Amino acid sequence: MSNKRYTLLYNIVLVGLLLCTACDNRTIYSHYEHTPLHGWEKNDVLEFGIPITEHGNYMEKLGVRINSDYPFMGLTLIVNKTIHPSMETDCDTLDCDLIGKDGNAKGQGISHYQYEFPLELRSLHQGDSVTISIHHDMKREILPGISDIGIIMTKE
Repeated sequence: MSNKRYTLLYNIVLVGLLLCTACDNRTIYSHYEHTPLHGWEKNDVLEFGIPITEHGNYMEKLGVRINSDYPFMGLTLIVNKTIHPSMETDCDTLDCDLIGKDGNAKGQGISHYQYEFPLELRSLHQGDSVTISIHHDMKREILPGISDIGIIMTKE
């Protein structure tokens, strides 16, 4: 075989391996909602609806993406959850530590940073659905620099 064929075969195998290792069979839901770049208003609520297809234990995580315009070291979020059809509800206050005392971002990235914060491990049943709504609880009415808020749910 020629050198070009080996290179092509190598690239195909490499891409296949990367795709296989990048997939996470445990993630059942991962979705981010954009917030306005000029600022996320305190009364703007982001809502996520998550259907459950099988019984099991599920880990809920909250994702935050910020850029260098974010003016604070932390972020306080109010997270309301409702399980349907039982209508079980709970409300959590999540304090997200984003920037260290040294001024460096604790998240992953260079000019945009991504964070994940665990919310709760919960037992759910087939046919359940979860509605999660999120809004910020900062003293400032409009928060610049938050680009996305998301929910990631994995089956444990």
